[in-house]
Amino acid sequence: MNRRVALLAMLLSVVPVLQPRVDAQLQVPSVGDQRFAGLQWRFVRIKYHYVTENSRTSQDFLGEPWLIDGPAAEQNLSRRLKTATSIDVQDPIVLTLDDPRLFTYPWIYIVEPGNLKLSDGEAKTLREFLLRGGTALFDDFHGPIEWDHFAAEMKKVFPEREIVDFPKDHPVFSAFYKIDSYPQIAGLGSFLSGRTWEKGGFVAHLRTIFDGDRPLLFINWNTDMGDGWEWSNAEDYPGYIKYTSMAYRMGINEIVYALTH
Repeated sequence: MNRRVALLAMLLSVVPVLQPRVDAQLQVPSVGDQRFAGLQWRFVRIKYHYVTENSRTSQDFLGEPWLIDGPAAEQNLSRRLKTATSIDVQDPIVLTLDDPRLFTYPWIYIVEPGNLKLSDGEAKTLREFLLRGGTALFDDFHGPIEWDHFAAEMKKVFPEREIVDFPKDHPVFSAFYKIDSYPQIAGLGSFLSGRTWEKGGFVAHLRTIFDGDRPLLFINWNTDMGDGWEWSNAEDYPGYIKYTSMAYRMGINEIVYALTH
């Protein structure tokens, strides 16, 4: 019996222990980036009135447009921001523009703004929120028709200001990750159809309205960040991972820049 134990011990000492292969790119940091300790952020999704509300007009999606990609998109982005940085990330919530809690938070998210319909009161509130230091991120709308509608709604908010493209050398592209070019994130439907664009929106743009040097808005046009966040855990679409990675990087850059400038 002792000889068997001794033989087993000898074999274990010379046979290497097999370890699972770990892809360094898939590892998440064990400690968040300490540069951002003390900052606080929450994904605040805005529930808005929309152009087809209370009508029988057919839509190319199910449900209400303000809820597209939720709640998975905000849950996944919140988890990623929490692991990558030391920002105090709180649980996502949904607010309307007339909710008195709106001014408690520095950042809001509006999806599918090609459907957005602002009342005069909501436009006034959004203007005040932004000029007081808040930031709005608009995402997932495409093509010239949706752009024209969105631009008209923003004229209600800032009739005296123009929407412009971010300069290619703007520090938002290096606020956390180094991003060489603004990404076009394919929505899942577009990806499954073998393309990155939809509704004639062939080229992705990051646009804003500036207040001095501070961008009041992050307008993600002709790109679908929300789908990149929403479907990041879906094993059924392994080829979609590259879009998920780009969506997280650009989204986190926009958030970090908004919180620090």
